[in-house]
Amino acid sequence: MATTTVHLMRHGEVHNPDGVLYGRIPGYRLSDRGQAMARRVADHLAGAGRDVVGVVASPLQRAQETANPVAEGFGLTLATDERLVEAGNRFEGSTIGARPSQLLNPRHWHLLRNPLRPSWGEPYAEQVARVRAAVDDARRAFAGHEVVLVSHQLPVWVTRRSYEGRPLFHDPRRRECSLASLTSLRFDGDTFVGLHYSEPAAALLAGADPLPGA
Repeated sequence: MATTTVHLMRHGEVHNPDGVLYGRIPGYRLSDRGQAMARRVADHLAGAGRDVVGVVASPLQRAQETANPVAEGFGLTLATDERLVEAGNRFEGSTIGARPSQLLNPRHWHLLRNPLRPSWGEPYAEQVARVRAAVDDARRAFAGHEVVLVSHQLPVWVTRRSYEGRPLFHDPRRRECSLASLTSLRFDGDTFVGLHYSEPAAALLAGADPLPGA
């Protein structure tokens, strides 16, 4: 039975001096440190002799820029999958992520009525459905090897929770999904058998500010 590993990678740090919750807004590139994070992960995977035969990324610029060094390091052509895109968020374009006190304004309260869904954006269940479909397609296409899928914090985190059989609702402050991290899903044939979380670019995270919109 073929063993396949699907690495869900979060993109690196984004250049966002205004603290905008950028979500799906185009044009947000990696910062210099974000580019270094992407190269660090690419070097880590290549140096470990990993059997990476496919690299697929969200269409957003920050994910594409994160994926490029990995694809280049293994001599692969980068593919794009819309299903790996960031979660939709009604607060997109605001600075609420950097200044959450803005949520005290009554005009936002209707968006907070159901945190279990959540009511302010794309439902967790919908994020999981699309990312798991992308994982399944990648697992079948690259069976017996390894593939890297570059996505965004929330879609990666809720997808991980679904594989672990945990509730999708969670405390955002407790997410284990740092910038440029790898959530590596292992499959024996079609069966999920476990996961491993790692932060190859952890040394570059020291002093990094929390970023909205990730």
